[in-house]
Amino acid sequence: MATTTKAAAPAKKSGFQGVKAAWIILVICAIAGYSVWYFVMGNPDNFVGGDRSGHPANLLGTVYKGGFVVGLILTLLFTVICLGIERYFAIKTAAGKMNLAKFTAQVKDAIKAQDFTKAKDLCNKMQGSVANVVLASINMYQNVETDDTLKKAAKIAKIQQAHEEATQLEMPTLQMNMPMVATIVSLGTLTALFGTVLGMIGSFQALSAGGGADSMALSAGISEALVNTASGILTSWVATVVYNFFSNKIDKLTYALDEIGFTIAATYDSNHNEA
Repeated sequence: MATTTKAAAPAKKSGFQGVKAAWIILVICAIAGYSVWYFVMGNPDNFVGGDRSGHPANLLGTVYKGGFVVGLILTLLFTVICLGIERYFAIKTAAGKMNLAKFTAQVKDAIKAQDFTKAKDLCNKMQGSVANVVLASINMYQNVETDDTLKKAAKIAKIQQAHEEATQLEMPTLQMNMPMVATIVSLGTLTALFGTVLGMIGSFQALSAGGGADSMALSAGISEALVNTASGILTSWVATVVYNFFSNKIDKLTYALDEIGFTIAATYDSNHNEA
């Protein structure tokens, strides 16, 4: 008697799945960034005579002279650090509890041997996104085995479809908040340029005032320009490292999914010779 295939229910996700409302992180980091700029860097002890409008007495006072743009750059820097920590735990959960290369090799061997009980046990032990996708593909493999209404090509297509659908369900967890990190890569440099331009404007205003240079205003403008340039470049550097590091990890997980998905479909193809 013919039976019909049923789509495998998505596996329940456990562990840390990431922060969906990333704007909350941004707001908290903005508060922290401007607090550090005003209360820590702008502490009167960091200036000669305790006057914020005077000469800085140390590096913190010098950075404070960069102006309000420093607070904005600190916001971006703190945000990318927090998102880096958030992505670390989220991708670590998605990657599972076993070594990815070891799991891939073992589950491929189990599938080729058609030992699906072992393959499922490996998935239950592994957990995470890769295991969820593999488990969905294996369930569909077993479902189409008992479906007499489909031809071989249609069964293989259903296995591949189950694999792709499960992958699409897992990808948002892997890629969540990565666009924000990528945006900060550019914003760090652009904000630095904005602060530099403001500093240069202040410097030229000091040079043009009364036909002679106001040394204090001139030095403040130069400090604002250089401080914003340095801090903005640092922020972009950190954001670039974070983005590339986690993009590489996501790529490894994606390659593992593609490799196992191909193995499952190829195994069904080689073990069923009927038309």
